[in-house]
Amino acid sequence: MDPVSVIEGRSVSSSGDVLSRGLSVRALRNAHAGPFAFDVPPGTCLVITGTSGAGKSVLLRMVADLDPHQGDVALDGCFCSAMPAHRWRRQVVYLPAEPGWWSDSVLDHMPDDALTRDLMAQAGLRAGVLNDPVHRLSTGERQRLALIRALRLAPRVLLMDEPCSALDEGTTLMVEAMMRAAMAGGTAIVLVSHDPTQAMRMADLRRELVHGHFVGAAS
Repeated sequence: MDPVSVIEGRSVSSSGDVLSRGLSVRALRNAHAGPFAFDVPPGTCLVITGTSGAGKSVLLRMVADLDPHQGDVALDGCFCSAMPAHRWRRQVVYLPAEPGWWSDSVLDHMPDDALTRDLMAQAGLRAGVLNDPVHRLSTGERQRLALIRALRLAPRVLLMDEPCSALDEGTTLMVEAMMRAAMAGGTAIVLVSHDPTQAMRMADLRRELVHGHFVGAAS
């Protein structure tokens, strides 16, 4: 990681930028993509678009501190490099298009309580899904359960890689409503999407990725 500093109580990146509240990325890069620089304030959504292989998932994984990288990533001025990985990943949660499951029992990943049931209803999931083996669930069910698992952590940032790729339009709108509710509570979202209508609905900010680099101005 590149060095960081504090000037007059304000966090400053290695490039000299004073960092704002929310998610801040400066000079983030690896051998395959970057450098990237952007801010996502609390309660806003940055939508990243681009063709397959452009580097969108690579970018999300670097922000989540899952892949080696150089540069600065900070949350409210607190640098990823200055905190334990598990603490960062509880606050900055990465949701891949095909979520990972360490157990075949859904209930090993989340309790059957009022919060889970409420989120399941918002996501349009049937009550019995909690008792099904993970391997028998559809991709869309796994995607929505992974979102519920993430929302239970009350994350500061959600990094969402095609979270609705296996959902129909109606269920997609339900998931987007859950995302907006999280944003209303102050969660910042970085959303990778191939769906232009979803991008229009969700984006407060928008960037396009081509061959590992942002192109054009932020919109």
